[in-house]
Amino acid sequence: MNNRTPRIQVFEHNTLHYGRVYKNVSFKEKHFSALVKLNELHDNKYFTVIHKGLKLKQFVGVIQVDGLTIEILPKIDNNNEDENVWQNVLIEMLRVTKKLKIQKVGEANVNKQNIHLLDIYFEWFLNEVQLLIHQGLIKQYYKETNNVKALKGKLEFSGHISKNLVHKERFYTTHQVYDKDHLLHQILSQALSIVEECSKGNYLYSKCKTVQLDFPEVKTIKANESTFAKIPKSRKTAPYENALAIARLIILNYAPSVSSGSERMLALLFDMNSLWEEYILIRLKQASNDLTILSQDSKVLWNGITIRPDIVIKKGNEKFIIDTKWKNIDYSKPSTHDLRQMYVYNDYWESTKAMLLYPSNKSNFKGFKKFEGDDSKHTCGLAKISIFKTDGKNLNEKMGEEIINWFIKLKSP
Repeated sequence: MNNRTPRIQVFEHNTLHYGRVYKNVSFKEKHFSALVKLNELHDNKYFTVIHKGLKLKQFVGVIQVDGLTIEILPKIDNNNEDENVWQNVLIEMLRVTKKLKIQKVGEANVNKQNIHLLDIYFEWFLNEVQLLIHQGLIKQYYKETNNVKALKGKLEFSGHISKNLVHKERFYTTHQVYDKDHLLHQILSQALSIVEECSKGNYLYSKCKTVQLDFPEVKTIKANESTFAKIPKSRKTAPYENALAIARLIILNYAPSVSSGSERMLALLFDMNSLWEEYILIRLKQASNDLTILSQDSKVLWNGITIRPDIVIKKGNEKFIIDTKWKNIDYSKPSTHDLRQMYVYNDYWESTKAMLLYPSNKSNFKGFKKFEGDDSKHTCGLAKISIFKTDGKNLNEKMGEEIINWFIKLKSP
């Protein structure tokens, strides 16, 4: 049995054309058509449709459709085209931001040169469900209305009359049941069915079938966004949080009616701008010591319209602003719009230092400069932070310390 679906790896902002072969794997018109439908379902935010193809945007992750896996990888320049390096970058960012659970990329239970991102999510989910089964699946009370042989609960009189004219020995009642067929297990069962569907021909298929055999039979549901809002939270359900979080990701990103073939589509895509911001935030918090690191700190600008810098750093009475930008700035200056934004942030947060922060292969920061013609103490700096360690392959874990030092140790002019 083939333990991998065919895979195409492509970088963000690149193009995919149907009828072409990418490292011995064909991207066919049926794949293109399915991705166009997926894009339309999400307000065309993932791709731009071009002649016989797609121009990718800033979304990265994995899509499985019609027997093909497409991995969209991040990249900041054209100097490093090594897919394995950038796949590791993506996996590590997802791990640090807790969107993926794996100890280290190199410790995955698959060959490091042949990791499929979707396999890692599926294996994580199956392991979480296996852990719940081992610990003992919980029972919950829920109400059920049907015919029973003994009177219990509330007799539903009109239903009882219509259903039991012949069966006088039965009672049509609404009563409480205490067993394992409840919402938590129905959601997990639905996610298991999707994993089973998407892992056919894959080494995880047999593992999924084993987990399903150990899992109780429950009612089949079609969970959606509102279903997850109904999940009860308690001390008893706390062990389910990881499994339910992954189930939510799998279920809400599964599109059974989009694909043109017998296979179904599953798309796990992440906005690279948001992922970069979240990654920087976590690295700053790890290095913060006596500093306060805030995100989502918004203020009203005008008539109910709010503004929000990506990150606010507080040191005593001082405040510093960071706006993260996941793009290559090597050959261009920051936009006038971005600079105006930083000036407004400085003003509204009473900050003396604001920074536009870009990813790079090499750190470079030349300090903070005043805005021309401005008598206030507002300054702005353009910083490039090396996302890699000196080996050029592994993510720089110390970037938080480096960024903080630029604010604390360097003085404004």
